[in-house]
Amino acid sequence: MNDLNANRLSNEPALDRLPRFDGYAKQTPYLKDPVQKRARKVCETLEDAIRRSGLKDGMTISFHHAFREGDKTINTVVELLARMGYKDLTLASSSLLSCNAPLIEHIRNGVVTRIYTSGMRGKLAEAISNGLMQNPVNIHSHGGRVKLIQDGELKIDVAFLGVSTADCFGNANGISGRSRCGSLGYAMVDAQHAGTVILLAEEIVPFPNAPASISQDQVDWVVKVDQIGDPSKISVGAARITSNPRELLIARYAAEVMIHSGYFEQGFSLQTGSGAASTAATRFLEGHMRRKGITASFALGGITGGIVDLHKKGLISRIIDTQSFDADAAESLRTSPDHIEISTNEYANPGSKGAFVDQMDLVILSALEIDLDFNVNVITGSDGVMRGASGGHCDVAAAANLSIVVAPLIRSRIPTVVRRVTTVVTPGECIGVLVTDHGIAVNPNRPDVRERLTAAGLPVMTIEELQQRAESITGEPRPIEFLDKVVGIIRYRDGSVIDVVRQVKA
Repeated sequence: MNDLNANRLSNEPALDRLPRFDGYAKQTPYLKDPVQKRARKVCETLEDAIRRSGLKDGMTISFHHAFREGDKTINTVVELLARMGYKDLTLASSSLLSCNAPLIEHIRNGVVTRIYTSGMRGKLAEAISNGLMQNPVNIHSHGGRVKLIQDGELKIDVAFLGVSTADCFGNANGISGRSRCGSLGYAMVDAQHAGTVILLAEEIVPFPNAPASISQDQVDWVVKVDQIGDPSKISVGAARITSNPRELLIARYAAEVMIHSGYFEQGFSLQTGSGAASTAATRFLEGHMRRKGITASFALGGITGGIVDLHKKGLISRIIDTQSFDADAAESLRTSPDHIEISTNEYANPGSKGAFVDQMDLVILSALEIDLDFNVNVITGSDGVMRGASGGHCDVAAAANLSIVVAPLIRSRIPTVVRRVTTVVTPGECIGVLVTDHGIAVNPNRPDVRERLTAAGLPVMTIEELQQRAESITGEPRPIEFLDKVVGIIRYRDGSVIDVVRQVKA
């Protein structure tokens, strides 16, 4: 720098407070080495990535559950964290399933002391329902999770995101490579908001990897692992395909409700959920759409092969995918330009500047219980044990023009339609219609829908009649006994507490 410029700078008080250029190599030494420049994010081992992340005791770690029952990332990472000596971690997985039972040991040993999740199943859920944890689990919806993150309550320190392919800089997706889960809608949110992002990639592919669900400017570290998940187990459990005659009858009724709802017109939008009857309802729509000569503008949410089939046949113009529920959905996301991947922020966050659920006409949702006020429980079973997930249930129910709940009247001689649900997840004011194998009940706040369904000759009853029929078959259920300890806090989509789950009495 010449004397003239030096004097000029020294005479500018504002510039004196700024750092002076001292050579680019001191700030970015890796740029001198072409190999180091390209591979500086790639870690030899997962342990190396964890140490570089700066993770400390008491921090929050996050995961996505796109592989559902086939997930292998959560258990692998938490087991390693336990061996490395970490304690008092908050686990913020978008959901937990039966495959995550190994977490029980890590909770007992103090590795994980708090959990935020949309739901849980299997032995893990049973153990927590029976008082395993000192701190209650926070159960949120998919959209509500994003709002908790944006509001600052759920601050993710390190996100561990399993992807099928990534390049050396972290451009990643779930539609290429061996283990394809499809949409990374949950992971996209974590990649945006986490303090540090570690990608666990089955394959590291040449740069640039495209399309990139997760972008290189969101990723800190990349590590190659043997397997992130088994995609063959995505469509099991809650996302299974059904051939059960009773579930198919419910699905047929649900399709008829959609057809006669007043919203089954050219350009309508739909979401059919992950439940067996919900997904089966999609099969019955094709003939009606062809006879009426209409197409849907888009299908939303967790996407199944049934939705993909209607898309391929030109009956659904676009698919908006935040989670792919089977291999057909993942393949469609890879090949169809009108199959669009979105984050859960775009899907259902009530704090978003624009959520797709707000454009929804018709949705079919499942239920473990529904009561006389149409309140829905999708978390606790008839024994009071947590065995389900909030998912996007309350998100889309609140936003759709008509929310249709499907459930058998009785499960294993236990009534589904009850006087009062064990746990409120979705408030009854959001529910329009209940479809069971014994009849259809319409919320009194939707007389327009009741009139249309009755005129169509569908078996419309009051919900009181359905509840009484269920009880006449099973007898009055014995009340569940609970202790005072709260084991779960049910968060509504705006973050408020709508109910709690108490420890079941042994």
